Amino acid sequence: MVTATNVSGQFFQPYNFEMFQDLRPFLEEYWTTSFFIVLIYLLLIIVGQNYMKTRKGFNLQGPLVLWSFSLAIFSILGAVRTWGYMGAVVHREGLKQTVCFIIHTESTTIKFWSWVFLLSKVIELGDTAFIILRKRPLIFVHWYHHSTVLLFTSFGYKNKVPSGGWFMTMNFGVHAIMYTYYTLKAARVKYPSLLPMLITSLQILQMVMGTIIGILTYVWRQDQGCSTTAEHFFWSFVLYTTYFILFARFFHKTYIRPKVKATAKSQ
Repeated sequence: MVTATNVSGQFFQPYNFEMFQDLRPFLEEYWTTSFFIVLIYLLLIIVGQNYMKTRKGFNLQGPLVLWSFSLAIFSILGAVRTWGYMGAVVHREGLKQTVCFIIHTESTTIKFWSWVFLLSKVIELGDTAFIILRKRPLIFVHWYHHSTVLLFTSFGYKNKVPSGGWFMTMNFGVHAIMYTYYTLKAARVKYPSLLPMLITSLQILQMVMGTIIGILTYVWRQDQGCSTTAEHFFWSFVLYTTYFILFARFFHKTYIRPKVKATAKSQ
């Protein structure tokens, strides 16, 4: 049987930058720092909104374009590398290999993108700063999703949860499209009108697929060598369920309700 490591060797030779020193020991040791970061993040939201309450919002078009473009390129690169690797493993070994067994997480490519992905969740908190400084509406799903994703990513990384590879891979894929859209919008470049709806739909699909993977992990947990815990299953199920509800509600409020009202008025 071809192992996941061999698949990586045959199809995904790591680039030089992917062989950068592994930060796993450091990030595992200080994973609880994510709780402190989230606390500071939430406090800064309160302070920032109070500060901007009596002030005019900043333009920040240039910095926002650069910010969104940088995250778009990063997400595209991450999506290409992780989707390619995970797809190769699934093709050669089956889905269970990527969901249960820790061997594929030892790939040089996956190890690199895993710790970079974790650090990116800290950097992406900066999205909220642009919303506050530009005095745009800050909805609950935004800051809840940003803060809990950081905590869950830190928790999964510390425990080397194999199914976390799919959490990372799907997130990279959605963010590659989402930040590209943000870049176009910030640069005031015309984009397909259905693009925002597509992104929200993909986010909802991501929650559905994440829940399915979580259930499969729970079903396969008794198999010899299947590396998972009831604790991880519980928290992944809770988070994916809340994400699904919040994004589905956002989809209905943003795209369905306005159409229903418009139809009612025309009648």
